[in-house]
Amino acid sequence: MALEPRRIAPTHIGPTLTCQALGNNITYGMIVNQQAKRRRTQAERRATTRRALLDAARSLFAERGYHGTAAEEIVQRAGLTRGALYHHFEDKKDLFRAVVDEMESEIDEKIEQAERAQSNLPEAVMAGYRVFLDAALDPEIRRTFFLDGPSVLGWEWHEIDACHAVGKIEKGLESLIAEGFMEPQPVRPLARLTNGALLEAAFFVAASEDPEAARDEVWGAMERLLGGLMNYRFTA
Repeated sequence: MALEPRRIAPTHIGPTLTCQALGNNITYGMIVNQQAKRRRTQAERRATTRRALLDAARSLFAERGYHGTAAEEIVQRAGLTRGALYHHFEDKKDLFRAVVDEMESEIDEKIEQAERAQSNLPEAVMAGYRVFLDAALDPEIRRTFFLDGPSVLGWEWHEIDACHAVGKIEKGLESLIAEGFMEPQPVRPLARLTNGALLEAAFFVAASEDPEAARDEVWGAMERLLGGLMNYRFTA
């Protein structure tokens, strides 16, 4: 009796493994996405908390000064806890330092905008210097940055300012020399001297009972002082 050949049912190993791998990939992708979303959410919460502390501190420092503001008042105005404050900052002074640095960054942005608005280099350089002096007219910046800043942070305040200002002043002076608006000379010491003059002018404005009149008065002196270094006559 002849035997019929044995039929072997086809196996679907390939498709089955492919579907399984696809399922694994989908599951893995979902986990990764969830983790990424969780990280973004945590980062957003941290940023929101930090922003609330900075905003609360900035307004209170402007209203009452550094020494008149308690850490508890800052967290209360921010709607947070002391734990949140010390999670993001070492102490009130560290928070104050962050506020000062943020103010300097804001001044930098305004200086760059003023420089871009000018059509020639000398006017652009002087426009940037003028913006720095004008910053002393802002009540918040006047009290926190120019008046409390140096007394609270000491020499560190000058280091923060130098970090923002001196390098940019050097670049401006180098450009003035390169384009023939200023005699060739060592730029680094001149940048320090220029920054020092600008700081003293700003302190003069900030400490005045009539800041706007003081700004106008000291700006005339700054134009004569800095303009004397340039081969350029400024417009009135």
